[in-house]
This record gives sequence, C-alpha cells and structure tokens, in this order.
Amino acid sequence: MNYNFKPYLDKIENELKAALPLLPEQQWKNDSFGQLSPVVNAVHISPLISPTRTLVNLGGKRWRPLLLVLCAEAEAEARFLEKKISKEEMELCVQKAYHLTPLVEFVHTASLIHDDIEDSSDMRRGAPAAYITYGTDTAINAGSWLYFEATVCIDNSKCTEEQKGKLYAAYAMELRRLHLGQAMDIAWHRDNNARPTAEEYLAMVRCKTGTLASLAARIGMLASKSTATSADTASRIAADIGAGFQIIDDVTNLTTGNPGKKRGDDIVETKKSLPVLLFAKKYFDNEEKCVELKSCFEAARKDGIDSPAVEKAISLLEESGVIAAAKEKGISLVENGCLEFQKLFGEKNKAAEKISYLFKNMIEPKDEKKNHLEKGGQNV
Repeated sequence: MNYNFKPYLDKIENELKAALPLLPEQQWKNDSFGQLSPVVNAVHISPLISPTRTLVNLGGKRWRPLLLVLCAEAEAEARFLEKKISKEEMELCVQKAYHLTPLVEFVHTASLIHDDIEDSSDMRRGAPAAYITYGTDTAINAGSWLYFEATVCIDNSKCTEEQKGKLYAAYAMELRRLHLGQAMDIAWHRDNNARPTAEEYLAMVRCKTGTLASLAARIGMLASKSTATSADTASRIAADIGAGFQIIDDVTNLTTGNPGKKRGDDIVETKKSLPVLLFAKKYFDNEEKCVELKSCFEAARKDGIDSPAVEKAISLLEESGVIAAAKEKGISLVENGCLEFQKLFGEKNKAAEKISYLFKNMIEPKDEKKNHLEKGGQNV
C-alpha cells in the first residue's frame, strides 16, 4: 500500500514556521523571552533567527518530526481500538504531536550548526555552513539558543502539566546523550590512531544520531499518553533505526556523496565510520593494508577534499567489501526496527504500517513512490 505523506509534511512545516518566524510578532517574543525592554526589537533578535531559520528553510530530512507524529498516531490508534479513548481524544493526541514537532527538528538544526563548526565543514544542504555566512560567534550563539527555543512548544502546548514534565525530562535526557555521542565522535576523529570497536561505534551513533529518533518517538508516545514501558520500547526501536540511517549515511558519503556535501569528506575529517572500523578489523593482522589506509587519511586531512588520497581510500574500502557490509548492517537495523514497531502497535495498526512504508522507502526509494515522500523537492 502507498501512503502520501505530503499532508503530514505540510502541517509540520506550518508548525516550524510558526515556531520560528522570520518576522516575529509580539506574542512570539513574549513566549520566547518574556517581557523585554521596549528598546529590544527585531534587529536584536535577527542574529538568532536568521542563521537558524535559513538552515530550516534549506530543507533537509523531516523524517524525525514525521516519526514523532506517526508514533503519536499509532499509539492513539491502538488505544482507540482498545476502546480506551474516543475518536475525538485520538485526534487531539495527534494535534498535540504536530505542535511538538519543532522540539525535535530544532534540536536537529542546532546540532548541525555546531557540528559544522566542530568538523570545519564548508557546506550544509548545498549552501555555505552557518558559521561561514554569519561568523563563528553568531553561529555558536544562535545554535545554542535554538536548543532552548525548541522547548517553547512544550510550554504553550495543550498538554497537561504532568505531560509537560515528562516531555521536559525526555528532552533533557536525550540532549545529554546527544552531546555524549558527539564527544565520542570528536575524540576519535581528532586522533588518527584511535581504533574504536564496531560495538563502540554503534554505541556512539545511538547517542549522536539515534537519540534524535529516540526523542521523536518518545515525544510522540507521550503526546498520546502511552505507558512508560511502551514509550521506552518505542524510544529504543527508534534509536536503532537512527543508528541504521547514520550507517547508511556513512556509506553514502563514500559512494554517491551526501546531498549538499562532497563525496569522501568524512575521510578528510578522519571520521571513524563503520566501513573504516570494519576495514581495520578485517585487516587486523595485515599491517601493510592498515598503514596504506592510514596514509590516505593523513594525506587527505593535510591536502583537503581534492587530494587523490580521498579516492584512493574509497577504493581500498570498496575493494575490501566493508562498504557493502556496513550498508547491509544499516539496512538490517532499519528493517528490524520497522518490524518491532509493527509488533509494538499491532499488526493491523495503519499508522505503524506508515512508519514501515516511510523507512523502507528511505532506504531504497522507487521513482513512483518517491513523489509521496517529497514536498517542494524536499526529501523526507
């Protein structure tokens, strides 16, 4: 069965625009900053909004806020079928979920702004990175502000005070995990001699990337007043799916290249992606092979993305079969997660079917289905 996500994406975009307007009205200012001095105006607020709104407007994937809504819909549908809530209550749960989508999308946006600074990346979503356009100081401040601005949607939501408390607790926990994962990643790619295990890598991406998927699922579940056990389960499943997509993203970086970035820039940054770690494991006893790849990384880091060492490193990884093995692992995590979601919500749960449809099409989109996953040329 085919599902059209455009109506979902349209509502999500409306929530994002309302939560981060280019021309903020007084109510937005009050919600965000409380009572300010009359002398504070749009000129003073612009250095916060311009870098963040620009990056949101550049598009990017919206699968995290979409997952949030679909989890809320699936949980509400399950409770409705069990006759625990009315149809009206089910619809209210989903409305609350839409309103909470800026929480996960703004956290994601803020992390990208900081990530580009930490990695010295030139491009993001086909445009110069925020710190290049606006300056490092402004980008750091705007990204940090957006982490906190994201929570305004909790404050002005129609959730109960108990729900709001749980939402804030989930947000705080996942943000701490996000920064832990980033700390691990930075430490490894700064040290060319670091050799984390594949298990350590998976632990890192479950924090760095999986935590945003985990946050999306948990927020959606909480919006529909799920049990703590069900919220924990959905959160864990989503973290694994997020990790799977990070692995697939690593593979894409070494094959076709990620949209808006350059093929092989992970090599320039000496990222310890799963293909690299699998290579090190495969050739643990072959010092010549390991030294050859290490030399490529060192040359690429020194000479930049146009260095012949980048393509040489990619060739070594491809020929060893580790890129294909990593892709298989990423796809497996995503597909197993879809099965677990269906099991959690029930085999006949339509919203759970939509989650599976979403992720399976993200792995291998077909032309005739791709249109259902796009809005204005923006891929989910």
